[in-house]
Amino acid sequence: MDFQSLANLGEIIGGIAVVVSLIYLSVQIRQNTKSQQTENYARSLDRLSAQQAQFARDGEIAMMFSRGVGDTSLLTPKERVQFTWILYEIFDSFEFMFHAAQSNDMPAEVWAKWSSTIAYWLMQPGVLAWWHARPTPYTKSFSDYVDVLIKDNPVGEAVDLRWREFVSAKQE
Repeated sequence: MDFQSLANLGEIIGGIAVVVSLIYLSVQIRQNTKSQQTENYARSLDRLSAQQAQFARDGEIAMMFSRGVGDTSLLTPKERVQFTWILYEIFDSFEFMFHAAQSNDMPAEVWAKWSSTIAYWLMQPGVLAWWHARPTPYTKSFSDYVDVLIKDNPVGEAVDLRWREFVSAKQE
């Protein structure tokens, strides 16, 4: 085998190595994307779970929040501040999920679930009043998204009615 043949063989082997490396890199990027999606979802759930755990442990906070969701005029000034901080925690998680979904770092099916959850909360008079009165803004893209949900709320009142019947124990 002469020097030219060895050089040609080296180029072929080098080309194959580059193709294999690109395939490997592609697989690694795909796995990293899935891992990132899982991590973002887990972070969001951790934040919301902590809030839900607080409601489960503290009946007074849970009842205050329930009153505020329906009508903020039923809250004292101190309770309105608590209500505000609770909603900021919840909506900060929603905003995080929104941006993760926008950058494809959250599965579309998972985001669809949370988008419906946001829409549900926005149909509550107290949450809607808080959204319009909140003292600090959210990002423009998330605020625009929420404003569209407020305008074209896809959830429907039947969902809310089922929940209210469940809570009041008036179900069949």
